[in-house]
Amino acid sequence: MIGTNTIRQHDNFLQVIKSYYQLTKPRIIPLLLITTAASMWIASGGHIYPFLLCVTLLGGTLAAAAAQTLNCVYDRDIDYTMLRTRARPIPAGRVQPLHATIFAFVLASLSLSLFLIFVNPLSGALAMSGIVFYMLIYTHWLKRHTIWNIVIGGAAGSVPPLVGWSAVTGDLSLIPLVLFAIIFLWTPPHFWALALMIKDDYAEVDIPMMPVVKGEKATAQQIWLYTLLVIPFSLLLVYPLGGCGVIYGTMAIILGAVFLQKAWLVKNNPFDKDLAKGLFKYSILYMMLLCTGMVIDSLPIAHQLTATMGDNLSTLFSCTSISN
Repeated sequence: MIGTNTIRQHDNFLQVIKSYYQLTKPRIIPLLLITTAASMWIASGGHIYPFLLCVTLLGGTLAAAAAQTLNCVYDRDIDYTMLRTRARPIPAGRVQPLHATIFAFVLASLSLSLFLIFVNPLSGALAMSGIVFYMLIYTHWLKRHTIWNIVIGGAAGSVPPLVGWSAVTGDLSLIPLVLFAIIFLWTPPHFWALALMIKDDYAEVDIPMMPVVKGEKATAQQIWLYTLLVIPFSLLLVYPLGGCGVIYGTMAIILGAVFLQKAWLVKNNPFDKDLAKGLFKYSILYMMLLCTGMVIDSLPIAHQLTATMGDNLSTLFSCTSISN
């Protein structure tokens, strides 16, 4: 394969570590971890064990790193072709594909071991299923063959909250499934905004992303439709499920309104890459702040504050009724 068999020696051991670290695409992992943590906080009612949290997040980190490394191995041909990705460790010749594959399996094995020893089998099975789905369904099958690659493939990135919930409870319920759905529906606006920005890169390597096949207008329309779905799903955690309260609900409404506004601008200006970039960046902030709202809302002090405010409002209304 062109460009992937050239061996380039590292100057020192730190550069070796850096190359393997880059294989894991570390910028992607924090967003996966925050959805895991948010799910754990909701499941525990704000009373989470620090050791369980740390082990689960470490296991999730290793699983995500394994998946991203395998993705680098599989996509090394298109990574070499695209100027944006040509400097990655494998196409640049700093890491050989076989070595990267071994590294990925070591990471996955460590992840599974942590879950089985310190957490529970269900969370470990879910973490491994995320790797399998990401590689076999998304990377191998969907990514190079259908415009719906991001939609269906988004299921892999939606697994972390299931892992987090099952780590705390040992099972699954409707609340983590709604968390799964929120991330699943959020993924297309997030990645299609990126695809609008780098459409030419995808076209160069024949990846059938929505903007490449259907054009910018159709993509912007789909972004708008999926954003419209994300907002009501985010509020299901407040009603009827009751997994989150007023604090999260208020944040979800405000964050969702800004998300809709940015998606609307892209819908009406589908060729404006600056607007697409703004939506892409905000979509990351949206998910991080939404999950932060879940964590804050689950804390006992937040429950006490909400209850106090509710009592004060009830008293105020009672006094008003009496005076009338």
